[in-house]
Amino acid sequence: FWLKALAAGQPLPAMAASAGGSRGQLPRLYRDVNVHRPREYWDYEILSVNWGCQDDYEVCRKVGRGKYSEVFEGVQASTGSRCVVKILKPVKKKKIKREVKILQNLCGGPNIIKLLDAVRDPQSKTPSLIFEYVNNTDFKTLYPTLTDQDIRYYIFEILKALDYCHSQGIMHRDVKPHNVMIDHEKRQLRLIDWGLAEFYHPGKEYNVRVASRYYKGPELLVDLQLYDYSLDMWSLGCMLAGMVFRKEPFFQGRDNYDQLVKIARVLGTEGLFDYLDKYNLQLDPHFDDLLGKHSCKAWSKFLTSENQHLVPAEVMDLIDRMLIYDHACRVLPKEAMLHSYFHPIREMEAEKGTLASS
Repeated sequence: FWLKALAAGQPLPAMAASAGGSRGQLPRLYRDVNVHRPREYWDYEILSVNWGCQDDYEVCRKVGRGKYSEVFEGVQASTGSRCVVKILKPVKKKKIKREVKILQNLCGGPNIIKLLDAVRDPQSKTPSLIFEYVNNTDFKTLYPTLTDQDIRYYIFEILKALDYCHSQGIMHRDVKPHNVMIDHEKRQLRLIDWGLAEFYHPGKEYNVRVASRYYKGPELLVDLQLYDYSLDMWSLGCMLAGMVFRKEPFFQGRDNYDQLVKIARVLGTEGLFDYLDKYNLQLDPHFDDLLGKHSCKAWSKFLTSENQHLVPAEVMDLIDRMLIYDHACRVLPKEAMLHSYFHPIREMEAEKGTLASS
């Protein structure tokens, strides 16, 4: 029903109470993926990493740095082919194993960055992960140049990656522009940085200190630990809103408290309190003086003469289905791909498929 309603552009029904009870609801799709997989698939702590030879790779230039790593463009000495070298900062072995296991499990999935090798310095034992090279254009340069069609295309490509990782029982938990590599010339996209990704197990409580502030879902900001794949759809909704309204980041809080305030000023405070009531959550008293009372703002209020060519009615409808307080009511990647906003992309893909098979 959900998929048919979306394809027809109909409103989605209110979610019925699920088996998750009042403290958390279980996802509509891919709930039991890891329940049905062997332990070796999801228990990354038992992984024995087969470390390759570090000398086979030369580091050329630094292309980025994060909280947990430094990233370089590199060359594989034996073949001369370009690659990306991610040198990991000292972290728990468990975290490295998790990232490696997830990348191995997702290898070959649509638009998922390919892990080529995992190597270690013989002396310091510093680990590095070697990835396929993508000739990325920085999003701050690229996004302002994107057309309406480009945005539809690239968001659709991210949805493919998310539907695939969710179907494999994995949440990314750090979707943001910095983690989407785009080679615009080749129209090639890769979802990168799986360092915060985690296996989904129904009823498990997760760390809320994940994702980057501007892309954190309300569930993280109100300390709801029983979250699931739908977290990634909030983050992608923030990205999409930022791209079409040319307002990046779309919600720009000074800290985690202010982040929720910025969200409430758009989605309204009433919806937030309904969400808290549904899941029996108490808001940190720190919010008492910060939140105020706000009504829900129409997406059309963000239209300007500069961005209106990027904002058809369908995209506002899609954003409305993604940026929902209640994670259980958010549209999922598989459902979103059937939304009318992507009709031109689906047509284009069908045409390509017909040409390829003729």
